[in-house]
Amino acid sequence: MAFLENENLLLRALEPEDLDILYKWENNSDLWKYGSTLTPYSKFALRDYLNNSLQGIINSGQLRLMAVEKKSTMTVGTVDLYDYDPIHQRAGVGILVDMQFRRKGYGTEILNLTADYAFNILQLNQLYAYIPVSNTESFNLLSKCGYKQSGLLKSWLKTPKDFQDVYFMQRIEGLKD
Repeated sequence: MAFLENENLLLRALEPEDLDILYKWENNSDLWKYGSTLTPYSKFALRDYLNNSLQGIINSGQLRLMAVEKKSTMTVGTVDLYDYDPIHQRAGVGILVDMQFRRKGYGTEILNLTADYAFNILQLNQLYAYIPVSNTESFNLLSKCGYKQSGLLKSWLKTPKDFQDVYFMQRIEGLKD
């Protein structure tokens, strides 16, 4: 089977038709606490992002792929590789599975397809993620996909009430422990 797809999913490049779903996800303020977004995105800004996504990971240091369910052709989520570092052979990873498609195994499939691509095509040594300690679903998902907690960043994220700790998780190619 080809990279970026399995029997259920296809990970594909961004298309202009993704504007509306990106607008929905990027402007969902319930998700902002898991990242560094504090303001909504305009369709103009997202359209510009889509137009500039052709640069590829080598030139831009990031890559966003859309996860599409093959049988329905519905977009179920997205995955980002960011802070791509070809010298140290690593990249950060972020994932979003749309609410209606959660708890169906898509997150695991998306992360495993992404890892196959990162390790075998991009020749990376590791993927990493920052997970707020309150985000137990993401922590469990990454753990299931071979990521290990390798650090705890104290008071890393500002919340409306206080600061929150963040797990630093890594999946290192070939490392079994």
